[in-house]
Amino acid sequence: MLRLSKLADYAIVIASHSARDPKRTHTAAEIALTVNLALPTVQKILKRLNRAGLFQSERGPHGGYKLARRPEQISIADLIAAVEGPIGLTECSLAENLCLKAQGCTVRGNWNLINRAIQAALETVTLADMVHPMPQEIPISLDSLRPSAR
Repeated sequence: MLRLSKLADYAIVIASHSARDPKRTHTAAEIALTVNLALPTVQKILKRLNRAGLFQSERGPHGGYKLARRPEQISIADLIAAVEGPIGLTECSLAENLCLKAQGCTVRGNWNLINRAIQAALETVTLADMVHPMPQEIPISLDSLRPSAR
C-alpha cells in the first residue's frame, strides 16, 4: 500500500486549518490544540513549511504562522515536498543512477509515467480544495503525461 508519512499527512491538516482563515496568524500552540497534535510535532512541521516558503512566521507578542500564499496557490504536492522532499515512488523516479539495476531495467519508463501521474494529481488539488472538497472527481489523462516521441 502506498501511504503518506504521518508528517506529510499532518502538514496537510495543519495547512488546511490555516487555510480556513488564511490572513490570520496562528500560534503553534493554538494549531496543536485545534488539530489535536503534539506541540513539538506542529512546531517541526511549521518550521519546514516556513523554510519551503509556504508559511511565513511573525515574531512578537502577536506572532505565529500564516500562509505565505493564498490557499488556491498551494498544492498538496507543495506541502508533501516541503515535508518529505521530492515525490517519487521508486528510486529511479527521483533521479537517474540511484538504482543499481537501472542500466538494464525494462520498467523504468513506466514507473516514470506512474510517478508523473501521481505528481500531476497532487499538483491539481490545492489547499482551497481541502477546505472545500470538490463535488466530483478530477479527470487525469495519462496521454498528457507520456513523452511525445515514442
